[in-house]
Amino acid sequence: MAVKIRLRRMGAHKRPFYRIVAADSRSPRDGRFIEELGYYNPLTDPADVKIDVEKAKKWISTGAKPTDTVRGLLRKAGVFDVAKPEESAEAAVQVEEAAVPEAVPVETATEFAQVEETPEAAQVEAAPDAEADENAETPADAN
Repeated sequence: MAVKIRLRRMGAHKRPFYRIVAADSRSPRDGRFIEELGYYNPLTDPADVKIDVEKAKKWISTGAKPTDTVRGLLRKAGVFDVAKPEESAEAAVQVEEAAVPEAVPVETATEFAQVEETPEAAQVEAAPDAEADENAETPADAN
């Protein structure tokens, strides 16, 4: 049986109030659940959240998967421990190494500059001048 930790909608029409529950993934959203873990009221400012951390940790350790919204609420409540310092430092170093582009060697930059000065580029620049000369001769021929 796959267990999900998810929100169960309660409250009046257009006045939602949610209970955080552990439920079988096959049961309907507002249907049968195994255990209530807390509640969430998004209408208050700031949102009112109360979670039994011990129950939530117990269900996560047994394999229950929280939904995306519940995962955010559990993270704010401190159910998910922040990654171990060694692991997070190693992950940050790996991300930084991947994000830094390699420097282009000076020789390669010089090659790019030389490619731009090819004879083909000179022919392309000369072509518009030739068209301008032809257009200039045409009015003179008409006289």
